[in-house]
Amino acid sequence: MLEAQLLDPQRHDRQAFTSGVDALDEYLHRFAVQHARKGIAVVRVLVDTDMPETILGYYSLSAAQIDAVQMDAPTRQKLPRYPVPCFRLGRLAVHSAHQGAGLGRLLMGCAVEHCLEARKTVAAYALVVDAKGENAGAFYRHYGFVPCRDNPMTLYLSLGANLLNEIRSG
Repeated sequence: MLEAQLLDPQRHDRQAFTSGVDALDEYLHRFAVQHARKGIAVVRVLVDTDMPETILGYYSLSAAQIDAVQMDAPTRQKLPRYPVPCFRLGRLAVHSAHQGAGLGRLLMGCAVEHCLEARKTVAAYALVVDAKGENAGAFYRHYGFVPCRDNPMTLYLSLGANLLNEIRSG
């Protein structure tokens, strides 16, 4: 059974993870544990419960804000004219041996689910991501992320009520 778990350096084999994107691999290998300990990011790993040490994919979440002027016009009209609280999907990666099997969608769904749960206690309007290349940008746009006005590789996804169902079906 697949399960998203908090990264545990004693249990999860970070060094064996490779996604094919050096920056994403290096983050998990060198910085993820430090960031989690310092409260910079929450890092969750996707594992098969039969082999919990093997990381199939991971994502990180942290607090963020985005200037409302970066959002599309219909969204901007609904928001105040100061930075809007958000969550940041700092990293999302799937092990290269498992790419194309829908694990990216599963990780995205888990990240959104955690954001929606956190919104019950801490307000946040959207999930923001900085896409690491055009393929990543296309992946996020597929799930409804909208490019920011001044930087199309920074995208946001409004955290609406039906969002989780849309991502899971998408």
